[in-house]
Amino acid sequence: MDQLNWTYNNTIFSEDMIGDNYGFVYEITDPNGRKYIGKKFFYSSKTKQVKGKKKKMKVSSDWKTYFGSNEELKGELSKQGKENFTREILYFCKSKAECSYVEAREQFTRKVLESEDYYNGHIQVRVHGSHIKNKLGS
Repeated sequence: MDQLNWTYNNTIFSEDMIGDNYGFVYEITDPNGRKYIGKKFFYSSKTKQVKGKKKKMKVSSDWKTYFGSNEELKGELSKQGKENFTREILYFCKSKAECSYVEAREQFTRKVLESEDYYNGHIQVRVHGSHIKNKLGS
């Protein structure tokens, strides 16, 4: 399986599978088994001037080529080659808040800050309960 692709349930993930999902929580694994847990959004909002008025537009993010924001991980990607890392989608999320919550939940559950098995160096989340109650998918 091509390591430069995202996978979900052992299947290569493609853009036509996004559906109504806002983003995803992922795991990147290096050749030695060390991992990184993060989140990525499929889209971002940009504002553009149209006839003198600001218009909000939804644009595709760099999710297809994204390999995480952690500096140590980026260094290892340069040393070992992106093709030697796997990128797996763990969960799809319907909103930004859901992505933030599920990412943090996964990081705490895996104890990423307590283990050298993960690149994660911090957990940052700010989510209000009303944003996720009865909305979480799996």
